[in-house]
Amino acid sequence: MTSVRYLAIADQLAGELKSNDPGSRVPSENEIAVRFGVGRAASRSALQELERRLVVRRIQGSGTFVNRRIDYVISGNRPPSWHATVTAAGARPRAIVKAIDQLPLPEEIAEYLGHPPGAAMYRVTREFYADELLASWVTEWIPVGAVPELETALHVVDSLDLVLRQTGSVAPVRAWCRVGVELPPPEVLVGLGIASCQLAWRVESLSCDRANGRPIMFSCTWTRLDAVRVVVEMDNRATAGGCPPNERFEDDVQS
Repeated sequence: MTSVRYLAIADQLAGELKSNDPGSRVPSENEIAVRFGVGRAASRSALQELERRLVVRRIQGSGTFVNRRIDYVISGNRPPSWHATVTAAGARPRAIVKAIDQLPLPEEIAEYLGHPPGAAMYRVTREFYADELLASWVTEWIPVGAVPELETALHVVDSLDLVLRQTGSVAPVRAWCRVGVELPPPEVLVGLGIASCQLAWRVESLSCDRANGRPIMFSCTWTRLDAVRVVVEMDNRATAGGCPPNERFEDDVQS
């Protein structure tokens, strides 16, 4: 009887939540238990069922919210921009800068950016939101000389892609990426508000200047599975027969 009851509660709540805006708060376990006259075990199971269906999303320390999962499309024909990609998916993007540091370039990233290990780099740590719900935790490495006054610019405009175009006078294009599903490190689990056993998308990406192919940013993005479905689009029809090096893109996808 209990199993049937929690499924019936989940079905009713799912129908009601369809009319709510993404990011709006969902009733608590206690509120659901009181409303439907059931125990906490049944109300908890109902919320877990809604979470399984991706109707709601739980963020540790914050609560449970109406969810909308979007497609995040990675393609050589699209700018490597959270704002542009999320907007194209019909959601509202936002980014919050958590830290901007000047650090020596780590050896494992040096080969991607074409700079010697120890070279001066900006390391930008940001949170990405879609429909006011936390979706991604991002670390980006950018040569210090590529963008004057990066810290000041990012406090005025929260789109790094736009800052690079306007302040750095470059046109970023995605030159390489690698996509996988992995268990995030502890600091990312905390940053994303997910449990220690939950997996997340990991997207490593290199962006270059379209004009000259010069590497300008390496990023590592961890994204909640319930927030985004990562879609990698490969279409070489337009480049059949060869293309200039700065316009040839490769995506290395790992499942």
